[in-house]
Amino acid sequence: MDTTALLLGVVFSSIGLGYCMYGKKQQHTSALICGIALMIYSYFFDSTAAIIALGLIFMLLPKFVRI
Repeated sequence: MDTTALLLGVVFSSIGLGYCMYGKKQQHTSALICGIALMIYSYFFDSTAAIIALGLIFMLLPKFVRI
């Protein structure tokens, strides 16, 4: 892993933690699931573009999908 991928993983993981806390407190299932995904997905991708693209998708998904 390079430094950029590591720092992006930390940024998106911290956003994911916020989504998890919000989803659990407000019982918003899609926010909870996307928060967990944001915390985990960066371990599986090494490309900077993939990390940014998936992070943005996971961040926008709860706005349009309600479970």
